[in-house]
Amino acid sequence: MFTADGRPSADDPRENGPTMGDERATLIETLRCARLTLEMKCEGLDAEAMARRSVEPSTMSLLGLVRHLAEVERATFRVLMAGQDAPKLFTGETDRDGDFDGAVADPRVVAEAWAAWRAEADFATRFLTELPSLDDTVDDPDNLHGSGGGQMSMREAVIGMVWEYGRHLGHVDLLRERIDGRIGQ
Repeated sequence: MFTADGRPSADDPRENGPTMGDERATLIETLRCARLTLEMKCEGLDAEAMARRSVEPSTMSLLGLVRHLAEVERATFRVLMAGQDAPKLFTGETDRDGDFDGAVADPRVVAEAWAAWRAEADFATRFLTELPSLDDTVDDPDNLHGSGGGQMSMREAVIGMVWEYGRHLGHVDLLRERIDGRIGQ
């Protein structure tokens, strides 16, 4: 949501979600708002703007962040929490930074990134809604999700995803401001 003065707007779709919910509803709503913020910050940009790099030597771009967050959503919800054998979307053994390296100014690449990100976010929302308990645990033996190399609760995994968005939404703010000067609330 972009406003002339950077202050909250009654029209902001992030301001009208569930309130006073239980823990699960609160976490799902927090993720919804973080995801919506990413979409809103990228709204109206063409492929060139989405792929524009921050500052050298960084390969960070808005498109790279969409691809990266799709990859992290997939790794957290499909692979870690749901136990699915789902291949990586944009990265691999030979290109660990493929999410950013492959973020090129091509409308098809942008559309593919958004489609992948939305599919992963939709899966995660359904999964969290149906999850029996946030107290259930999963094994993260290689410490890929901040477990320290062992068991972690579903709650910890979800909070890790909230943290991931929080971390990158700051980058998104700076990238968008660099592209066209727009700032959000």
